[in-house]
Amino acid sequence: MLKLSIPGYKEDISIHHLVLDFNGTLAIDGKRIKGIKGALTSISKKVQVHVLTGDTYGTAMEELKDIPCKIELLSKLNQAIQKEKYIHKIKPATVISIGNGRNDRLMLKLSVIGIIVVQKEGASAETLMAADVVCPDIHSALDLINNPSRLTATLRS
Repeated sequence: MLKLSIPGYKEDISIHHLVLDFNGTLAIDGKRIKGIKGALTSISKKVQVHVLTGDTYGTAMEELKDIPCKIELLSKLNQAIQKEKYIHKIKPATVISIGNGRNDRLMLKLSVIGIIVVQKEGASAETLMAADVVCPDIHSALDLINNPSRLTATLRS
């Protein structure tokens, strides 16, 4: 568990889950982004890591096989709703989520903290408006979780 207290924003948060999108967030064109294994492994010692994906390229299981995480393959239709339902199931007040696509907007909005990453695939404007934090890449986003005082610095009033 990860405890956060962000003055003037959200105090006494207990994070139990990190929920991530795969393509555009952890992977580009179906290939895992270099260097995320160590960060996710470190995070997995504090919270449960979940990856939700429509698996556009059919590579998620192989690309994530050596990372301690739960992988949920989504059907092609209504992925935003599927992600939202998943967050509801594990309790939104305990979730930090990270994504970039339009199908991530409900997940980011519902989570206690939603982070959008803007990488080579870009990011949906709707999702940007649903996010609490904007990061230039997945490494910066994962660093916020591994160094939570950065989240406090970004979100405090």
